Formats: sequence, C-alpha cells, structure tokens
Amino acid sequence: MNAKKTHQLCVALMMLLALDAIAQSKPIAYPAKGQSAQQQQKDDGACYSWAKSNTGIDPATASAAPPPQSGPAVGGGERVQGAARGAAGGAVVGAIAGDAGKGAAVGATAGTMVGGSRARQNRRAEQANTQAQSQGAMDTYYRAYAACMQGRGYTIK
Repeated sequence: MNAKKTHQLCVALMMLLALDAIAQSKPIAYPAKGQSAQQQQKDDGACYSWAKSNTGIDPATASAAPPPQSGPAVGGGERVQGAARGAAGGAVVGAIAGDAGKGAAVGATAGTMVGGSRARQNRRAEQANTQAQSQGAMDTYYRAYAACMQGRGYTIK
C-alpha cells in the first residue's frame, strides 16, 4: 500500500473511532410501554428537537465543529515576545562580555525558541479546553434528550 492510501486509511479509521466515541455516549432508549419502532422513531425525532431547542446544542454541528486554528500564524505573538525578551537579556549579558550585538542575537534566538514552546503549550491547553467544553455540551444535550424520552415512556441506558 502506498503512503497516500495508508494516510487515507488512517484518517478514515480515526473518523470512525471519533464517531464511535460520540455514539457510545448517546443514551439508548428502550420502549417500556410497548411503543412500536415507528412510534419510537417519531419520539426520537421529537426529543432530538426538544433537547436541541432547550439546550441550544445541536449534536450534528457540535461533533462537526472545526478544530482550533494552528500553524505559523497562531502563536506568533509568543515567539515575538520571547525574541524581544531574549534580545534584551542577551544585550545586557553581551554588554558585560563586551559585545552587546552578539549577545542580543543569541538572546533573540533563544527567546524565539522559548516563545515557540510557550505557543505550543498554549495551543495544546486551548485544544484540551475546547474538547472538554464540547464534551460537556454533549453531556448536557444527552441529559435533556434522555429526560424527554423517559417522559414519553422509554427506559434509558
């Protein structure tokens, strides 16, 4: 298998795993009062709409939300700030050693690396926070959905 097909297979597998994780958290409704499959489908649709309108969360769009932006444009502020701090500190050390310019250059390089590391840490923290908020929103939606289905005579697991 070539690299492109392997990559496509990996992406497809990751998407299936993500959908499986979402599907696992959705409550399962069992007819407790002899409801037909047609009635259950009707009640499911009604409870989907009710939970969506009462929570403001649509699971169809919540799971398809785009990931946070990343790349060179994100985190540039931390790199620039790190370079500026490093250059200032390097210039002081360089002035003591006799070459402020060389010290500033070394400091700016080191500061850029530290700033880049800080940017990556901030990005990871933001992604974890976004994921936690999304999961919390889905939990809220599923509680509302389950309450609606229980009110219509279903057992929820």
